[in-house]
Amino acid sequence: MPMQAAAPVPARPSTDSAAARATGLCKVHGHGETRVVALDEVSVEFERGRFTAIMGPSGSGKSTLMHCMAGLDRATAGSARIGGTELTDLNDRQLTRLRRDSVGFVFQAFNLLPTLTALENITLPSAIAGRRPDPAWLETVVAAVGLSGRLGHRPAQLSGGQQQRVAVARALASRPEIVFADEPTGNLDSRSGAEILGFLRESVRQWGQSVVMVTHDPAAAAYADRVVFLADGRLTDELTAPTAEGVLDRMRRYDTGARTS
Repeated sequence: MPMQAAAPVPARPSTDSAAARATGLCKVHGHGETRVVALDEVSVEFERGRFTAIMGPSGSGKSTLMHCMAGLDRATAGSARIGGTELTDLNDRQLTRLRRDSVGFVFQAFNLLPTLTALENITLPSAIAGRRPDPAWLETVVAAVGLSGRLGHRPAQLSGGQQQRVAVARALASRPEIVFADEPTGNLDSRSGAEILGFLRESVRQWGQSVVMVTHDPAAAAYADRVVFLADGRLTDELTAPTAEGVLDRMRRYDTGARTS
C-alpha cells in the first residue's frame, strides 16, 4: 500500500518581526500529586534576524520552552508559532514536515550519523525531503564553517569541534526560518565553543538568520543580541546587548533566591 502523502502545513504569510512567538504557553507533566508545571503562561517573541539566548537555573523550563517552540514537544495550552504557522494546529505528520522545512537544530550531542560523511550529514535533511540543496549556498555555508577539506570524513575522523561545525552547517544548509540550538557548546573545549558561537552570531549578522539558543554559560550568552531569563517556568527578565558579567550578575540573583520582575 503506498504511503499517504503528508498533508500540507497550514500557514499564513507573516509580515511581523517575529520568527517565532509563544503566547500564554503552558506545559504540565503528570497529574495530581505528581503534577509539575514546566511552563507557566509564558509569552515571548523571538525576532527575525536576531540571536536570542534563553537562560535560567536548572529546572526553570528553558529547554522545555525551546522544545515546544521548535515543535519537538507539544504544549499543554497556549500558542506557539513559527512565522505564520500555529504549531498547536498541526498533526504529527505536519509537525515533522515543518521541522524539516522551516527549522534548523543544533544539539549538544551533535546527532550525526556515523556511517555518513560530513557532506552527507549536512545534506541529509534535503535528501530526506527529496530535494537537492542549492550548490552555491551549500558552498557558502561549508566554507564559512571551515569544512571544505573535511567533507569526505566520517564523524569518527573529526574532532568534537569539527563535528559540531557539521551540525551547524546541517542546520543552516536548508535556509530555515529559525535555528534552535540546545547547549551547542556543552561538549566542546573553550576554543571550539567560541568558534561555534562566533559562527552562529555571524550567521545572524551576515545572512539574517534567526537563532535561539538555550545555554547555562554566561560567556556563551554574551554572543547573543538578547538574553531572556526563566525561573519556575515563568519569564522573569531579559537583557539586551549582554555581556558575560551582566548575565552572570542576573544569574546570581536566582542563586540567592531573588527574583526579578
